[in-house]
Amino acid sequence: MKEKNDFFDKVYQVVRLIPKGRVTSYGAIAKYLGAAKSSRVVGYAMNASHSMEDIPAHRVVNRNGLLTGKMHFETPDAMQNALEAEGIQVKDDQIQDFDKIFWNPMEDLEI
Repeated sequence: MKEKNDFFDKVYQVVRLIPKGRVTSYGAIAKYLGAAKSSRVVGYAMNASHSMEDIPAHRVVNRNGLLTGKMHFETPDAMQNALEAEGIQVKDDQIQDFDKIFWNPMEDLEI
């Protein structure tokens, strides 16, 4: 159990660094942490983070820019509303201009 908690903590450290108005993917976080095949575990970490105020889980989407985690927020529209409040356009659960606002921790953080 401690191993899982350590990985979740590493995920949270990365998620806290996602700039306002940008998004990243579960897979990009997993790859940055050296666990490229663990994007699903990153998703589990995001689901577990909703009781923590300092984790911007709304900035983590799937590799295609879809709001696949929206059902884990307090309301069905909460994730989209949080993104739109940061200036991110969402249409039909899809981030618009995803390539332009995608934040890649492999490029933007020192390993």
